[in-house]
Amino acid sequence: MSPARPAARLWFDAALPFAEYRCAGDGGAAYLPHTHPTLSIGAVDGGGSVFRWTGGVEHLAPGTVVVVPAERVHACNPLPDGRWSYQMLHLEPCWVRGVLAEIAAHGGAIDALDEVDVRREAASYRALRTLGGILFSPADAETKEAALVGVVGDLLAGRGALTRQPAPTAPMLPAARLAHLKALLQARHAERLPLAELAREAGMSRYHLIRAFRAGTGLTPHAYQLDQRINQARRLLRAGGVLADVALQLGFADQSHFQRAFKQRVAMTPLAYQRGGRGAAADAAPAAPAAREMRP
Repeated sequence: MSPARPAARLWFDAALPFAEYRCAGDGGAAYLPHTHPTLSIGAVDGGGSVFRWTGGVEHLAPGTVVVVPAERVHACNPLPDGRWSYQMLHLEPCWVRGVLAEIAAHGGAIDALDEVDVRREAASYRALRTLGGILFSPADAETKEAALVGVVGDLLAGRGALTRQPAPTAPMLPAARLAHLKALLQARHAERLPLAELAREAGMSRYHLIRAFRAGTGLTPHAYQLDQRINQARRLLRAGGVLADVALQLGFADQSHFQRAFKQRVAMTPLAYQRGGRGAAADAAPAAPAAREMRP
């Protein structure tokens, strides 16, 4: 009996209904010519494959990225008797157009996105792989939305920062506007602040805001807001706050979300922190057996 083929992994999220991501393992599945209602960006991870569409045929090696417009007939299949693995991002065209329109309104060039584009730049492949890692991770929806906006800007805006032409120029955030955004995120750290709302406050596109805010602070806006939540959590825990209440008060979806975000930034669980670090070792490893009393 031949071993079972690895199942494909699929990601989607009701909070981000415009995106879907698929990872297919080492398989030999073949596809008839077909279309998608979405803009599709695929990457070959392993094995050789042949990509056919109405405009021609391309042989794809591992590391190749293909951008396929919505409704374009195509088929991508492994070489005869071969196996392959790939990743595929599907994006609703109206959402993509919205992101690109924001970029264009602030001085960026955008592509028509009506032609198949085969890319062999290593940076494009790394960008898509990195996105997949974020989408399949336990990260929250805001972090995943920022990653999706970033990939659209990097790969599709004027050929993007990672492809053949210069990246769209990101406006710098004036010091006063950056200070305003930081103060807003500090004051409303427990609220859900959509990226689009922050972009309006900044007077720039979501894509440009992510890049400009990171240039000014080292963090994306949402990561900065999470940092403020964790700083406040430390104060509340030192004051004896109940973990479940602290998580709820600071806007975390649940205690596991709170614990994960806290440990990523403090290197111990909230409970270990509240105990003054005494429980940190116990969180990391099982307790050693008690030593036996020595008797003469």
